[in-house]
Amino acid sequence: MPIINATPTRRVVFQYLVPVHVEVEDGLVTRVTVIDETPVRDPAVVEGDATYLAEAVMASDDGQPWPSWSFGY
Repeated sequence: MPIINATPTRRVVFQYLVPVHVEVEDGLVTRVTVIDETPVRDPAVVEGDATYLAEAVMASDDGQPWPSWSFGY
């Protein structure tokens, strides 16, 4: 018989502003780099239970070294 976790899932999605480096060539965006080492400030709940927002921010902003994310060529 499978064991079912009775603990409810605590899920919250939030957003906040981060610096972005945008490269443009001949009027077209060719690369976007999101610099996500910025501390979380003024988060806004997008989805989920806002009750867990403070805990989610602490978990995501715990000083771990995150890389920047790049999109494009």
